[in-house]
Amino acid sequence: MPAAIPRPAVLVLEDGNRYRGRAYGAEGRTLGEAVFATGMTGYQETLTDPSYAGQIVLMTAPHIGNTGANDEDMESSKIWVAGFVVRDPSRVVSNFRAQRSLDDDLVASGVVGISGIDTRAITRHLRSAGAMRAGIFSGADAELSEGEQLDIVRQGAEMSGQNLSGAVSTPERYTVPAVGERIGSVAVLDLGVKTSTLNHLAGRGFDVVVLPQTVTAEEILALEPSALFYSNGPGDPAASDDHVDILRTVLRADVPYFGICFGNQLLGRALGYGTYKLPFGHRGINQPVLDRATGRVEITAHNHGFAVDAPIDEVSESSEGFGRVEVSHYDLNDNVVEGLNCLDIPAFSVQYHPESAAGPHDANYLFDRFRDMVVARTQREEN
Repeated sequence: MPAAIPRPAVLVLEDGNRYRGRAYGAEGRTLGEAVFATGMTGYQETLTDPSYAGQIVLMTAPHIGNTGANDEDMESSKIWVAGFVVRDPSRVVSNFRAQRSLDDDLVASGVVGISGIDTRAITRHLRSAGAMRAGIFSGADAELSEGEQLDIVRQGAEMSGQNLSGAVSTPERYTVPAVGERIGSVAVLDLGVKTSTLNHLAGRGFDVVVLPQTVTAEEILALEPSALFYSNGPGDPAASDDHVDILRTVLRADVPYFGICFGNQLLGRALGYGTYKLPFGHRGINQPVLDRATGRVEITAHNHGFAVDAPIDEVSESSEGFGRVEVSHYDLNDNVVEGLNCLDIPAFSVQYHPESAAGPHDANYLFDRFRDMVVARTQREEN
């Protein structure tokens, strides 16, 4: 029996542009911020990355779904994207690790998607006009008038000003035990953390204590952790003042700190710098970043729509009393700040995802740098 022909669907951008295609995944209506991801692989890791909460993700690679889906490559317990846009979904699954098709996962998770449209043309538009609100309409919602659909999209929430940490964070504390020789414990503030990140920290000898985003600074300090880690996550860093205040308190208690992605933005704000929204953000696994300490160019995995506003070419002084700060990494495409290094306190961060899920392994060394910083700190205290 031939497969059913997918029903019509339409992607509507808030500037009025419309792209007609076919329903993919669940049918219905979904709203979010339209962004594009440039990875040729790693679609399952992208879908299950909590940093994509609230976003309709458009894949620039033309063929998606070839390798199916499995339980091992999940970066969290569920798919987080608000919607999914692809050009040519694979008609068959061809990988020995596959346990099901990507379409099965999208339907089971209720993720509304669209296929059969020129995703690279839309990417070119978003690169010019910027990320914007969008909606996917299929099934009965595809029959709404163009005016009704556009009104619905324009009534959707802007990403600026949104605090999404509560939607993605763990509700309860849990621990991932250290692998190999234990060197201490790290308190992880879960703002949308990925499984691979926790595994990398545990693999460096940390007992990883994962905490809900509602935790207080006093509760963190009561654990007497060897270090603090802020994870990646969705939303606007300017809407997370509570987490900034927590970080300042813990830094003043002289606890070593490492942050990635959202954790980099929150360190920037804790040090007294501002943050701002990028026109279309950095998303994908092929972003070139310069490590200023080594002069080495790293190809890195990104997913961020906001960035830290700090001077790239000079050491500056933290207005919050944390001493000297340097920009340790920056993006070679647009000079966006991609890392901060504190020279007078044990704290650093990067804007990208060093756990490389999915992506290149160029930045894995940062977990070793974090481990070395904590070990050196412990040895000084013992002596």
